[in-house]
Amino acid sequence: MRIGIIVAMDKELSLLLPMIEGHKTEDVLGFYFHKGTIGRHEVVAMECGIGKVNAAISTMTLLEKYEPDVVINTGVAGGADKSINVMDVVVADSIAYHDVWCGPGTDYGQAAGMPMYFVPDKNVIDLLPCSDNIRHGLICSGDKFIDKMASVEEIKTHFPEALAVDMESAAIAHVCNKMHVPMFCMRVISDSPGASHNNSRQYEDFWSAAPEQTFEIVRQLLEKLK
Repeated sequence: MRIGIIVAMDKELSLLLPMIEGHKTEDVLGFYFHKGTIGRHEVVAMECGIGKVNAAISTMTLLEKYEPDVVINTGVAGGADKSINVMDVVVADSIAYHDVWCGPGTDYGQAAGMPMYFVPDKNVIDLLPCSDNIRHGLICSGDKFIDKMASVEEIKTHFPEALAVDMESAAIAHVCNKMHVPMFCMRVISDSPGASHNNSRQYEDFWSAAPEQTFEIVRQLLEKLK
């Protein structure tokens, strides 16, 4: 199986690359794609850049050039619920925009002509059952780093079930939906603006202490993926 893996930042990519065997890099339109294998799967990993536009352009480039069988979006996210702790993993069973409104007569969060919620591939979701530190739920995306409880509370007025917030996953899911390519999203919680007033320090501490095995769950998922 050929698997596309998308992360947003160099910090995330540096945790992922040691897992890729036979690593080779290819430049396509200014995007660097990291090819190789993880276990029995062919993988193509890339850093898309922060934000929805970067994520959408990069995803489309990945799909057109490499035609992956499934796209996995991973990386970090902010916790959006008091039950979510730093280093927990949120597996998205649905994904939505928290900063989209197309005007009167439309639903908040729904991009024109698209579903309100993007639904990742259930067959992949089921490979990572819920546990003490793995939660399944809604991830919301928007073009703003969420660093205050008040910002999370505003998002939860529209999406009370949200467990995590990021800046890319809805755009990646949007492109995959349009191109009919299965996608899956899981995020490691780096800070908890939904539960703490001091999440900026949490975020900084996460990167200073995050071990390479932070993304070991990616390897575990690929071992289970047929």
